[in-house]
Order: sequence, then structure tokens, then C-alpha cells
Amino acid sequence: METNLPDERIISKIYRIRGHKVMLDSDLALLYGVTTSNLNKAVQRNSKRFPEDFMFQLTKQEFETLMFQFGTSSWGGRRKLSYVFTELGVAMLSSVLRSDRAVMVNIQIMRVFAKIRHLLESHQDILKTLEEIQKKDIEQDQQILLIFEYLKQFEQIRKRSLKPWNGRK
Repeated sequence: METNLPDERIISKIYRIRGHKVMLDSDLALLYGVTTSNLNKAVQRNSKRFPEDFMFQLTKQEFETLMFQFGTSSWGGRRKLSYVFTELGVAMLSSVLRSDRAVMVNIQIMRVFAKIRHLLESHQDILKTLEEIQKKDIEQDQQILLIFEYLKQFEQIRKRSLKPWNGRK
């Protein structure tokens, strides 16, 4: 079974919470083609596979912040706060959700996380290069200012030496 979700659809479901890139349980359930309840039940049955760095529950404030970002006042009428899964948690989900669709979607999600990591590394390289260029520009600016200062001094010396001699000492 080949699922072909656009990368943008997966990327739009990745959020940054507590310093981690995470995906909501409800978004993952939608992508995997299962209910959020069934996804969370499978996780609960295998809770030892999901330590805090793989999955955690949102606080009320985090949940409200996400709702605000979505620009919606009602979000499915959930009774419990959402769980979110880090990249490691999403990888672990493939061991508890065994449908063909879940496996294929999981592979795509892992590839998207890898692309994001690669883009961030490239971004850091670009920033480093720009910083080096900026430092060189500053050094060159300082050297140019020094040249102008020498030229001013040279011009002052030249003007003094070209003053007409009026016969007095």
C-alpha cells in the first residue's frame, strides 16, 4: 500500500513545544487513519515504550496556545489534554500501530523529520558563512577608514607644504 502524503501536510502538523519538534496525537491519528482514542489506547497498552522524551501530555496553557495558533474556538471537544510525540515517539509508534498505512505514513514522517534536520543544519552553515562575511566586511571597513584617515593627514601635510612663502620666517 502506497500512501503519498505531501511533505507540506506533514510539516504543517509539526510544532515546537518545550524545545522539541512534536506532533499531536490527533494529527497522527488522522494521518494513520485511526481514531485518536485508538492511537492513545495502543500507546497506553505499550506505555513502557514511551518515556517522557518520546511523548508527553500538554499542559492546559500549552493546549490553549495551540488552539490560539489554530485560530479556532472549538477543537473537537476533547475531554483530555492532547498527547504529543517527539520524533523518537513517532518512530516508536510504528511498533504499536501495525497497519500497512501506519507503516507507510511513519516512513514518510521520519523522512520529513530528516529533511527538517538537514535544512536546519544547512541554515546554520549559511548563518555561519554570513557571520564570517560580516566580520570580513567590518575589518575591511576599518581598513578603509584607516586609509581615509591617512589620506586626510597626507592632504594636511601637503597643504602646509604648499602655503605660499611670504618672505618671513
